[in-house]
Amino acid sequence: MSGKTDEVKGRIKEAAGVLTNNDKLRREGKTDQVVGKIKQVAQKTLDKAKDAAK
Repeated sequence: MSGKTDEVKGRIKEAAGVLTNNDKLRREGKTDQVVGKIKQVAQKTLDKAKDAAK
């Protein structure tokens, strides 16, 4: 999955956790959001490295 997809999935999970008062689901959502953001930063870094190598 792409980073943005993980981030959106995490937001949905977190919201569902809040609505259902499910702490585990809310934590999973926050974790998914962080993973998504990390993937996005890693991809940007990789793209910059590729551009620099050209």
